[in-house]
Amino acid sequence: MAPTTMTSAKRPTKVVLAAGGTGGHMFPAQALARELLNRGSAVALVTDARGGGFGPDLPQVETFRIPAGAMAGAGVLKKLRSVVQLGLGYLQARGHIRRCGAEVAVGFGGYPSVPTVMAAAHRGLRVVLHEQNAVLGRANRLLAGRAQVIATCFDKIEGVAAGDRAKLRLTGNPVREAIAAVGTRPYAVPGENDPLHLLVVGGSQGARVFNELVPAAVAKLPQALRRRLTLHQQVPGPTTEAVAQVYDSCGVAHHLAPFFNDMPERFAAAHLVICRSGASTVAELAAAGRPAVMVPLPIATDDHQTANAQALVEAGGGWLMPQANLDADSLAERLGSLLSGPGLLARASGCARTAAHLNAARDLADLVCGMNNGNGNAAQRDAGNDKEAAA
Repeated sequence: MAPTTMTSAKRPTKVVLAAGGTGGHMFPAQALARELLNRGSAVALVTDARGGGFGPDLPQVETFRIPAGAMAGAGVLKKLRSVVQLGLGYLQARGHIRRCGAEVAVGFGGYPSVPTVMAAAHRGLRVVLHEQNAVLGRANRLLAGRAQVIATCFDKIEGVAAGDRAKLRLTGNPVREAIAAVGTRPYAVPGENDPLHLLVVGGSQGARVFNELVPAAVAKLPQALRRRLTLHQQVPGPTTEAVAQVYDSCGVAHHLAPFFNDMPERFAAAHLVICRSGASTVAELAAAGRPAVMVPLPIATDDHQTANAQALVEAGGGWLMPQANLDADSLAERLGSLLSGPGLLARASGCARTAAHLNAARDLADLVCGMNNGNGNAAQRDAGNDKEAAA
C-alpha cells in the first residue's frame, strides 16, 4: 500500500526521539535520526538505562536516560515502583525537552517512551508514533490518543481504537542498507545438484527450541539433500557442541555461532531461512527477498509475532509454523518439500521482496517534517486494521 500523497513540508529545528532500550525500538529510531540529520534537523534521544544510544556513528545526537517502568508487572509493590519510576521519568523528560527546544517528539514504543511522549504532548509538541509490529504495542496504545500521526509497518494493524485509525500512515520499518542490497540481486535458484544453504536465526537472544528441533529435523532429511546442505545457525548458550555433533553424525556441513556479525552475507547465501518473526526480522526478510519458515515467539506480547509472520505469509513470502504444534517430523517434512522445490523458493523470494518498504526511513522522516498528513488512506483505515473491523 503506497503512502499518501505528500503535501506541504517544514523542517523542524530539533526532534526528540523516545525509544525503549531494545534493538527493535532503537534501530528504527537510529535510522530516522540519520535521515533527519541529513535534512538539517538536530536530534536528541531519550531512553532508559538499557539504551546504549546510537554509538559513535551518530555522536551529534544528544542522549538522555530516564527511569521508566512497565505497568504490567505482578505484585502491588512492583506496580507502585513502576508508577514512581514513570513519574520521575516524566519530570526528567519534561526538563530535557524544555532545555533542548524540541518541536516534534517521535515515540518508538517500549515503556521508556511513555514518560517522554506524555511530557512532549503536555508541552504542546507535535507527536508522531512509530509502531514496528502488526499489533499496536501497549506503550503506543497508551499514547495513541496524544499522537497526531501513527506510522505503521504493515498494511493491517490490530489493536487500534476506532478513533485513532485516521491517524495511521504506512511507512514500513527501516532496515540496514546492506540487507536491502541483498534483495537487489536475483535470487540464486539452486540446481538439482547445487549446494543448499539454510540460515537459522532466533533474534538477538537466539531461540533454544531451534537448537533442539532443527538438528533433529535435518537428520531426518533424505541423504541426498543432507549431502548438499550447509547450515548457518545461531546457537546461543552452551549447546554449540551438542548441535555440532548432530550435524556431524548425519554428514551436514555447518557454521555455528552465538551471533552472526555478517548477516548481510548470510542472507545473501541463504536459500531458505528459519527464524522468529519479530518486526525487524520480518522487515529484513522482505528487503532481502528471502523465503522463510517463521516460528513466532510464543510469549510475545499480544502474540504480535504471529501477526507479523501472517503478513509475510499472506504476501506469499513465507510459511508460518506455530511452536506449539512443531516437532522434528513436521519440520523435516516442510524442509524436505521446500528444499526439493527450488521454483517454490524462488517464487516466495519474489513475493517477499514485493512486501518490502525500502524507503521507510525517508517516509517516516516525511511524516516528522509534516508531510503525508492529510486525511489518510481510506483503504488502510478501513480494510481490516483492527480485529473488530476484520470481523
